[in-house]
Amino acid sequence: MSLELNKKKGNHSLAMALLKGRTLIVLAILVVFFSFASPNFLTANTMLLLAKHVALYGILAIGMTYVIITGGIDLSVGAVVGLGGMIAGGLIQNGLTLQFAGVTLYFSVPLVVLITILVGAFIGWINGIIITKFGVAPFIATLGTMYIARGFAMLHSNGATYSNILGNAALGNTGFDFFGSRILGIPVGAIILAIIAVISGIILMRTTFGWHIFAIGGNSKAAKLSGVKVNKVTILVYIFSGVCAAIVGIITASQLEASHPASGETWEMNAIAAAVLGGTSMMGGIGTIGGTIVGAFVIGVISDGMVMCGVSEFWQMVIKGLVIILAVIIDQFQRNMEAKMALQARNESKDDDTPAPTKEA
Repeated sequence: MSLELNKKKGNHSLAMALLKGRTLIVLAILVVFFSFASPNFLTANTMLLLAKHVALYGILAIGMTYVIITGGIDLSVGAVVGLGGMIAGGLIQNGLTLQFAGVTLYFSVPLVVLITILVGAFIGWINGIIITKFGVAPFIATLGTMYIARGFAMLHSNGATYSNILGNAALGNTGFDFFGSRILGIPVGAIILAIIAVISGIILMRTTFGWHIFAIGGNSKAAKLSGVKVNKVTILVYIFSGVCAAIVGIITASQLEASHPASGETWEMNAIAAAVLGGTSMMGGIGTIGGTIVGAFVIGVISDGMVMCGVSEFWQMVIKGLVIILAVIIDQFQRNMEAKMALQARNESKDDDTPAPTKEA
């Protein structure tokens, strides 16, 4: 009987190990598959292009991971990418005109970047305020700000594109193309991703603020009773998500050397998919930055691999949707299995603690 019990334990442990490492397994399978399906997939140029795309998805997904761990969602990030790019492009190309003074101000690239990031932070703050102060569900709140941000991106140039945003040396605003360049052959976007990933990972796992994020996702009422400033932490998390989206908007515009108001459309789905594939639970309270980065690589490999194989853009949308659904189903399956194993362990512990019957004299 004990042999059969140990066998079941071993099977459960193996299944759990496979579930926890599922993203890496899927990534390895995808790389092998696309390397056979497309002979050019493993070339240096393709890997550099993949690194650029993964950087964009990864930065967005890191902000999304923070949000999802609290039990929320941020559908506005794709629109903030577009708005951020338009603000940066507009400031470089046209500057800021002060109508009352009849003067046009041109800002240096660091100031342009700072202004763009502050706009992303402001949108994140608005999301947090709507959710915490007015009790609006995160899905609805961020859906509304998604349309607002996308609308402002369109209004910024009446739907037109800011092209060739390289700046003018005479105006002191050159150097924006740095964010789309490479350092020692590595895309700057990938370096920025690595920096954000390390910092956000340390904050999430090693600081009180990070523990509060997990506590809110696990049980917000219990977290509030234990002294966690739930509203403040939630607002900061959405601000961070908006900042990440603005950074992606800057990098995207720099890579293209142009800003288009439609940039970032549906990218919120890539961010959600990367986070969920990386083990972040849609129920809240569970997630890691490392897992999210691996999830971003999976999304990047799927996207670039399908493009190289000539898969229709419409089928790509279908497949990404299926990936999200499957990831959530597997996550729920893992949670159920963990709960069963914990219950079984408690029952066995009770059995071990039961005193053996004694013989009466």
